[in-house]
Formats: sequence, C-alpha cells, structure tokens
Amino acid sequence: MSKSFSYPNKGTCSKETHIVLNDDHTIESIEVIGGCNGNLKGISRLLKGMKAEDAIARMEGTTCGPAPPAALTRSPRTSSALAEL
Repeated sequence: MSKSFSYPNKGTCSKETHIVLNDDHTIESIEVIGGCNGNLKGISRLLKGMKAEDAIARMEGTTCGPAPPAALTRSPRTSSALAEL
C-alpha cells in the first residue's frame, strides 16, 4: 500500500508538490505543479524508484542560480514529509 502526501510550496516558483511513497520507502511518483516544467518532470522521473532518504541526501542544498535551494529541496517540510511517509 502506498502513502500520498501533498503540500503547498512557499518561497519557490512551483506552487504545490505531490509525493507517493511505496511501503518500502521508495518513491512511486513526485509531481510538482508550477516551476520549470521540463526540469521538474525530468527530476521526478529520475527520483522514481529511489529510496526517499537517498533522494533527500542527494538533493539537499541544491540551488537555482544565486537563489536559495531549489523547489524540491528548499522547504524543510519536503525532507520531513518524505521521512515521515
């Protein structure tokens, strides 16, 4: 059985993130609404099948040019949401 989580993004160009995790804590899907469509779709595909903890570690601190960390990693809620599911 998979678990789903959705939340509004704040402080990013994307508006909302939807995450589905499998029981073994692998990512079934991530959908980001708004933001850089092509890049976020590509990142979402690359993350599919990855353990949530590995995805957090790999993406933590990623920036968008001179801006603070990017949409999928900016909010501490992203990391804690993935870890809790």
